[in-house]
Amino acid sequence: MSAVFNFTFVPWFRSVAPYIHMHRGKTFVVAIAGEAIAAGKLQHIAQDLALIQSMGVKVVLVHGFRPQVNEQLKAKGHAAKYSHGMRITDEVALDCAQEAAGQLRYEIEAAFSQGLPNTPMAGSTVRVISGNFITARPVGVLDGVDFRHSGLVRKVDVAGIARSLDHGAMVLLSPFGFSPTGEAFNLTMEEVATSVAIALQADKLIFLVEIPGIRVRPLEPEGEDNPIDTELPLATAEQLLTSLPGAQQPTDTGFYLQHCVKACKAGVERSHIIPFATDGAILLEVYVHDGIGTMVIDEKLESLREASADDVGGILQLIEPFEKDGTLVKRDRTEIERDIANYTIVEHDGVIFACAALYPYPEAKTGEMAALTVSPQSQGQGDGEKVLKRVEQRARAMGLDSIFVLTTRTMHWFLKRGFVQVDPDWLPDARKRKYNWDRRSLVFVKKLG
Repeated sequence: MSAVFNFTFVPWFRSVAPYIHMHRGKTFVVAIAGEAIAAGKLQHIAQDLALIQSMGVKVVLVHGFRPQVNEQLKAKGHAAKYSHGMRITDEVALDCAQEAAGQLRYEIEAAFSQGLPNTPMAGSTVRVISGNFITARPVGVLDGVDFRHSGLVRKVDVAGIARSLDHGAMVLLSPFGFSPTGEAFNLTMEEVATSVAIALQADKLIFLVEIPGIRVRPLEPEGEDNPIDTELPLATAEQLLTSLPGAQQPTDTGFYLQHCVKACKAGVERSHIIPFATDGAILLEVYVHDGIGTMVIDEKLESLREASADDVGGILQLIEPFEKDGTLVKRDRTEIERDIANYTIVEHDGVIFACAALYPYPEAKTGEMAALTVSPQSQGQGDGEKVLKRVEQRARAMGLDSIFVLTTRTMHWFLKRGFVQVDPDWLPDARKRKYNWDRRSLVFVKKLG
């Protein structure tokens, strides 16, 4: 095995580990558009979901079947009819939907039953359970349109699904529901997935669909190549929906977004829209910091807070590379443990991405901001500014008139943020005694208004 592979694999695997720990025991509802299966993506999706389940995630899989039903209708010489973004399900369409659902369930179960050596499924045991977990009611007549056998979710059998998940099975749901009288109703994949996620209070609702995600902000003219917003606060997503016309087609911006918003408002903290066209999209979204699609969040995932003893390891891991290259003065674990109350951190999903410490010199009415560090993974996203502002707030609360920093590398960053350079003789006497004249650090001060 090459040293280059070792060099890239080991840091990558370590960076993924916090997400593996964080998601263990969590419940994900994953909705796969029928278009993904029609495009031949099922085998890789099944492999990725089997891998996620093997890492302790409980998975409910909801499949769509829009193109498969349309194909059956076309073969029978029957036109597909839609209104209000839903299929009008007459007798012929209901038969086609039942045929398509049966075929897809067999295909999905077969995909999870593979176990050939030298494939990602080798050694995996994925038990897939389907059942009558959804009770439905008819859509009825809307604006003069009779939707016939099209339905809406009336009730989700939460206990039945939870029991199957707790026994280690993956639950597979087709977009079908049944009335108490045994009548079958054709549902939409989006509504089933959203209703199940809300009923289970799932940790994630993931739509694996035709679109890459959602873009709210205008693209920067230079230097930005990401066509989507990777994170949308719920309030922003709601605001966007009010400015959009009614979403009728899956490619309309609001089509999946409306379901993400509904889920988040009802207690599902994270809802995702990711593209099935990208191989491994689910893994990239769940186990990589920035993900690949758009995540609608009910809370600000990024937590700016004062550090606690539990954060010592994360701070050490963050600052170590900068100590090695000489950007930061080396600090050992004992020193950080002793001073942990001085630290402010930015934490994202259990991983620390930025930190700084404030050491007050009350007699001189100033304080030193030390060990300001931002992870290379999140540089340029404003984490440094967030930490600086919090340190300034803490300094003001202590009655300090200014803060200062010592640096050899990042003077321009501080100059842009209101710091001015001063002579080292400016330093408080207690700090001047510890000044390393060999390192020749520059001193920058910022007055606090």
